[in-house]
Amino acid sequence: MALIKSISGIRGTIGGRPGDNLTPLDIVKFTAAYGCWLLENSNANPVNATLSSPARQNKKIVIGRDGRMSGELVNRLVISTLLSLGFDVTDLGLSTTPTVEMAVKAERADGGIILTASHNDKEWNALKLLNKEGEFINAKEGTRVLELAKKEDFNFSTIDKLGTYQMDDTWISKHVDAVVNYELVDVAAIKKNKYTVVVDAINSTGAIFIPVLLKALGVKEVIVLNDDVNGKFVHNPEPLPAHLTGLSEAVKKHNAHLGIAVDPDVDRLCFVCEDGSMFGEEYTLVAVADYILSKRKGNTVSNLSSTKALKDITHAHGGEYFPSAVGEVNVVSKMKEMNAVIGGEGNGGIIVPDFHYGRDALIGIGLFLSHLALSNKSVKQLRRSYPDYFISKNKIALEKSVDVKEVFKKIKEKYKNNPINTEDGLKIEFDNVWVHLRTSNTEPIIRIYSESNLERTADNISKKLMKDINEVM
Repeated sequence: MALIKSISGIRGTIGGRPGDNLTPLDIVKFTAAYGCWLLENSNANPVNATLSSPARQNKKIVIGRDGRMSGELVNRLVISTLLSLGFDVTDLGLSTTPTVEMAVKAERADGGIILTASHNDKEWNALKLLNKEGEFINAKEGTRVLELAKKEDFNFSTIDKLGTYQMDDTWISKHVDAVVNYELVDVAAIKKNKYTVVVDAINSTGAIFIPVLLKALGVKEVIVLNDDVNGKFVHNPEPLPAHLTGLSEAVKKHNAHLGIAVDPDVDRLCFVCEDGSMFGEEYTLVAVADYILSKRKGNTVSNLSSTKALKDITHAHGGEYFPSAVGEVNVVSKMKEMNAVIGGEGNGGIIVPDFHYGRDALIGIGLFLSHLALSNKSVKQLRRSYPDYFISKNKIALEKSVDVKEVFKKIKEKYKNNPINTEDGLKIEFDNVWVHLRTSNTEPIIRIYSESNLERTADNISKKLMKDINEVM
């Protein structure tokens, strides 16, 4: 069905033919290529050592997986491949993307692999690849991994130099403890408000991690929807308003203070107000940034497809806002460059740099609830305190024959009299409205995002560009 190789990792649908899908052969090949890349770049290794050299023993990789149906199968293939390269593997088992990111650095591992296709449906899985800092490898590093995979020139370890395996189930408590003890998380204030919270865990590892976190934060009552960790997603796993009607109804039914939704690997976060309305995934970062900036002066970063409300809030606090290309690795790079105190993406991704450089729904929850508790507002009232913009999010499926570069070239020519940013696809300005066109890192589609202070205007601009694209294709 699809095999996508990008800065977001190696992602595809399970089954089918090698090279076209994420088959066992592809899983082994790309895992081996990643392992060889780590060995190639290990400072501890002699420059001219062979891949099976004794000098390369005891290199460590941390892995973890979300609750997908294919997770155990992929996990076994990945572990066996790494052991065969001489790596010692620490397996966190059912985990989250941010937990693995934190564990890589804390365990002083050489790298990490997260087995998750994030917001994609159940037939998908992926290898998300991390460096020794617990951050996603960059485009240059990813290109080298793909080169090694294409060559398939692997040299596996002999029998007496195979790696070792250990299971480590302690990281759920370590991650939760880190959130609870973070200096800007106010457990006392949260506990005082006696919150009732409904969580949509979408049949993945959020069902394990989020209730434990909420109880540790002092939430009085936690109600979990879709809590069977079986990967049989009850609804589309992307936490968008159209997929959260069940959560909305449950918040009203239980008279809860708010609802929380995460994606299957728990790096995206959004909220539902007490009346069942959507807080808006774009405003997850806005609210957390508002809280952080009220405590620490500094700069912010989000990607080109995110709401300009973050820019407004940042300026109101006396900081500077900087946009980046889409993708966590790009946001992190820009945050480091601009010394940002908070950043992330408009898809509900929160990155708190002194916690760790990765999107993390757990620290996002801790900071949001602290902000809410200290504001003495309801979730709805908090949402109303922010600039009101509307983002229309759409997509067009791509056939393999489509030349996206040629499509974008023609669109750029059509709107050549408008301000255009080409850092990541095309971002076109129309007075106080913008539209961003880009290919997805995770699906064979073109994403079309537009923003305006009027919902109808945002929708109309998106429809206009979608029509333009279809005509060109």
